[in-house]
Amino acid sequence: MAEKAATRQAYGKTLAEVGELHPEIVVLDADLSKSTMTVDFLKKFPDRFFNMGIAESDMVDTAAGLATCGKIPFASTFAIFGSRAWEQIRNTVCRANLNVNLCFTHAGISVGEDGASAQANEDMAIMRVLPNMRVICPCDSFETAGAVRYMAEHPDGPYYLRLGRAKVVDVLTEDYRFELGKGTALCDGGDVTIIACGSLVQQSMAAAEELAAEGIQARVITMPAIKPIDEDLILAAAAETKGIVTAEEHQVIGGLGSAVAEVLARKHPAPMKFIGMQDTFGESGTPDELFDKYGLSAPHIAEAATDLLG
Repeated sequence: MAEKAATRQAYGKTLAEVGELHPEIVVLDADLSKSTMTVDFLKKFPDRFFNMGIAESDMVDTAAGLATCGKIPFASTFAIFGSRAWEQIRNTVCRANLNVNLCFTHAGISVGEDGASAQANEDMAIMRVLPNMRVICPCDSFETAGAVRYMAEHPDGPYYLRLGRAKVVDVLTEDYRFELGKGTALCDGGDVTIIACGSLVQQSMAAAEELAAEGIQARVITMPAIKPIDEDLILAAAAETKGIVTAEEHQVIGGLGSAVAEVLARKHPAPMKFIGMQDTFGESGTPDELFDKYGLSAPHIAEAATDLLG
C-alpha cells in the first residue's frame, strides 16, 4: 500500500470530474475552498461556485434553496464548523428531504495540532440521528471518489460525507464501486471481525497483520455507509466469527460502533469491543501521537480483539 492522499483531496478531484458530467451541480463553500479542496471545482466552473463566507447556516439554507430549483448542491466546510448549522440542516434540509450534499472535511482527531476545539469527533452522531440523512465516512481515495459519484448520480435526499485532513493509504483498488449501504470485506478470517470506517480502516488492516502473527485470523470490513448500514454483512460476521470490534475516529457514542450494536441487539447479539474516542475531548498533537494516546492505533485494535476472544 503506497501513500496516496487525504480523502478531502480525492473529494475535490472527483467533484471537478463529476461537474463535467452533471451541469446542474453547484458548489458552495464557507471560505475554505483551498482546504476543503473545492478549489478544484472553482477553477473549472467559476460560474457554478459560490463562496458564502464564514456563514455556515446561510450556506446550508442557500444550498437548500438551490436544491428546490433543480440544482445538485455540494456544500463544504470543516466538520467542526458545519455543526453550527445543525438547526438549518435539520429543519430546512432534512425535514423537506432536500438533495443537499454536505461534504465536511477535517473531521476527527487526526486534525491534529489544531487541538480539541477543531477536532470534530461528534459529527456522525449528530448527523446520523436526523431523519432522511445518509451518513458516509470513506476510508481512502477510491471509496471517496465512489461516494461522490454516487451522490451526484442519486440526487434523492440529503447526504453527509465525512472527510479527513491527513493523508491515508489506499486499501481498495480502481475497480471498486461504491454502493450506498454496503460494506466491503478487505480480508477474511474466522476468529474475529473488525468493522471500521475512515482512517481507522488502515489501522485495522495493520492490526489484522499483528493478530495473524499471533495465530488469530481477523476479518476486516470497511463500512463507509454508517447510515444506512450493511446489516447483512454485520450479521454474517456475527454468525461466522466469535465477536466484533468496531473502530472509528469518532466518539464511541452515536457513531459506527453504536450503529453496529443496534443491528446486533435487534437481530444477533454478539460480543463487542468499541475502539474510538471514549467520551472525551482530544488535544494538540500529531495524528499518530493522538491515535496512540487515545487508543485508536493498530496495537490497541489488536489488543481489543485478543481481549474479546478471551
